[in-house]
Amino acid sequence: MILFILSILIIYLIISHHISYKIVKKKILNSKKWGLNICCGKTDGGGVNADVIRHDKIPNFVLVDVYNLPFKKSQFKNVLCSHTIEHVKYPKKLYNELKRVGKKVKVVIPPLYDIGAALNFFEHKWIFLSFRKEHRKLPNYIKLPFSSKIQNLFGQIRNA
Repeated sequence: MILFILSILIIYLIISHHISYKIVKKKILNSKKWGLNICCGKTDGGGVNADVIRHDKIPNFVLVDVYNLPFKKSQFKNVLCSHTIEHVKYPKKLYNELKRVGKKVKVVIPPLYDIGAALNFFEHKWIFLSFRKEHRKLPNYIKLPFSSKIQNLFGQIRNA
């Protein structure tokens, strides 16, 4: 019985993570052209793509400090911050900077139903208290328990 429950849990984790990252995130990225795609990784948002790490093959790429973006107030109509804010030390500070440079800001986070992503102690610093993936405002959040200790011991995989 325990093996059956564990199997169901593992299947749920795999499916929910796949839906969250592969299907919903891709739909969001492709839904419109983003004026600014902050912490873009290897994705092209259609406008300026910015990150804290250099990516050579991304068009219109700018290397940035996320807390002091080199852009004018309201420079961008649409700003996308996808799967970034859960990694940073100061989520509110980043969000305020995104609001400064963008007229509309969309924050994409790991939703609570994606338990594997929401409880990613090796990469994330925060849990956002929402079952929705997309937000126009910064959702409530709490410190991810044990993440600081784990990241101090092993290092944060993606440090921002």
